[in-house]
Amino acid sequence: MSSTLRARIVTALLLAALVIVVLLYLPPAVAAVLVSIAIFAAGWEWAGFVRLTAVPARLGYAAGIVLVLSAAEALARDPAWLELLLRAAALWWFVAFVWLAVRAEAGGRLAAGVVGFLVLVPAGLGLAHLVALRPNGQVLLLYLLVLIAAADVGAYFGGRRYGRRKLAPHVSPGKTWEGFAAGMLSAAAVGVAGALLFDVPLWPWLFLCELVALVSVVGDLTESMFKRHVGLKDSGSLLPGHGGVLDRIDSLTAAAPTFLLGLLALGLQP
Repeated sequence: MSSTLRARIVTALLLAALVIVVLLYLPPAVAAVLVSIAIFAAGWEWAGFVRLTAVPARLGYAAGIVLVLSAAEALARDPAWLELLLRAAALWWFVAFVWLAVRAEAGGRLAAGVVGFLVLVPAGLGLAHLVALRPNGQVLLLYLLVLIAAADVGAYFGGRRYGRRKLAPHVSPGKTWEGFAAGMLSAAAVGVAGALLFDVPLWPWLFLCELVALVSVVGDLTESMFKRHVGLKDSGSLLPGHGGVLDRIDSLTAAAPTFLLGLLALGLQP
């Protein structure tokens, strides 16, 4: 086993243990604080896509994202505003999908700066409100993480075994359509298990889980697109074997607000 793979496994196990302890054994407020810290760290890394190199500039950019997130959370105390903000996030991810499909090579510093807010603010909002749902918010967030991990692992091994046709060669050459299909099948299996676990109607729940898995791929590819624009392999180096915080939550940035919106819109909150 290579040292890189060993570091990747150890980091993944430590992160998984931390997430389980926080979500299952600690008050929701702890998770909410950690979400804000993660969004700040991700904002710091996204500042690299904006080509901000000075420490004060990167700190200012990350602080700006957290400030806007705080304002969004204040508005979202009103359920109507929460739904409006989540719908706006859904619209953004549709735009991101079109961007990836049509003009993945386009985008300068200004675009990267704006997109950082569009990606990270709804992500923080979705995660914070998801974990606060009663009575199962923390379990739902853990389930979402398992769903995204299943889709990611399925895509990885499916792509390695069967991958032939590139999914997005100009953005992420390693991803294939076969891997994508395997990831969606893995997400479907977790979706069926979730319907039984939460005792919710199977088909609406499965539809939501598949939609979330699909959108998570857009989140992953969007970060990859901006990394490619600035010639970066990883967004950072905070997590040994994994890169930066953004490299771990890129799928989640799209999945979290989509999952929360789906729960509210379909009336599926367990």
